[in-house]
Amino acid sequence: MRHTTIEGSKMDPAAIQSALREHKLDGWLFYDHHNRDPLAYRILGIPGGHITRRWYYFIPAQGEPKKLVHRIESHKLDYLPGPKDQYSSWQELESKLKSLLTGATKIAMQYSPNNAIMYVSLVDAGTVELLRSLGKEIVTSADLVSHFEAVLTEAQIATHYEAQRKLDAILEAGWREISTRVAAGGTDEFSMVQFLANAIEREGMITEFGPNVSVGPNAADSHYQPTSTTSKPIRSGDFLLIDIWSKLAEDPTAVWYDITWTAVINRAPTQREQHIFTTVRNARDAAISRIRQAFASNTPIAGYEADDASREVIHKAGLADWFTHRTGHNIATELHGNGAHLDNLETHDTRLILPNTCFSVEPGLYFPGEFGVRSEVNMITRPGIAEVTGRIQTELLRL
Repeated sequence: MRHTTIEGSKMDPAAIQSALREHKLDGWLFYDHHNRDPLAYRILGIPGGHITRRWYYFIPAQGEPKKLVHRIESHKLDYLPGPKDQYSSWQELESKLKSLLTGATKIAMQYSPNNAIMYVSLVDAGTVELLRSLGKEIVTSADLVSHFEAVLTEAQIATHYEAQRKLDAILEAGWREISTRVAAGGTDEFSMVQFLANAIEREGMITEFGPNVSVGPNAADSHYQPTSTTSKPIRSGDFLLIDIWSKLAEDPTAVWYDITWTAVINRAPTQREQHIFTTVRNARDAAISRIRQAFASNTPIAGYEADDASREVIHKAGLADWFTHRTGHNIATELHGNGAHLDNLETHDTRLILPNTCFSVEPGLYFPGEFGVRSEVNMITRPGIAEVTGRIQTELLRL
């Protein structure tokens, strides 16, 4: 099992071939045109650039990898090991592609049946049709991608924990700053976004955009983003949600930390707010428990199964219609990484949650015009254990 690949790093064919044999596949066919498949470039460790002709790179479960490139762009795969063949006409392409795959039948590609896992569904239908016409069985590379994109090294896991320590402290300082500003007359969403973003930068981290500071009804929009012109005031008596994420700025292999907390300002929660928060918290904890149990017993668990555990709690509470997104997403060098998501709503994610991967657990309930509650933590898995990496909110904060 190979660890996360950063573009430009050296590919390890032996590791890929070992994974192919483990999955009982004859090979993995990488294909691209016009940089349509960023996963291919990341996993193979090659640059993209100006790609105007189709290229193919086949890694068999046994034997030497092979290349097929257009004569006009014959150098595109020179970074990779294996012999190179070339084509010009479409007839020559089809003939040489058939030769490239001689002896292989069950072949993985960046494809997903029915586009079920669209994150890896990058090969066009026509290419799949062509390969099927050659007698090939095309299967999804989704779990292979997880092996090479989502599995983290020890050094990467350490970057996550460093971001966690820093960001937990920044959020705590943010809550205190809100209390101070409200007591002095008030503040607003965008001002607090700037406060938190500035603190992230001072700590040597990046956030790309955000954080998200949402008051009252704005918290019912799970992807709300305040701006200087749309920002709402934050006052005593308000309900508040903060979604905040960051990673170390100087390390391209660093892993993100991503959390969401909720609070009420200068008052006790209403009965409805408390009920919604408790339901969301219990749904979050159900998914955490299901994942922990699976890893403790060495039982494989797919992303959709963890989502089911969380969603069942909300369904039993009669609130399923307001849980409108997946339970969690993979986290790696990208905030939404290429491993298993905790999802049986937006997709039926059958990818396995692998050891040494990171992901969020973040169920939410959103009531337009009222408020929304999301409680988000991150988990990291190890062989035999799965753990939450930061602080866990157990009650609505009272500022």
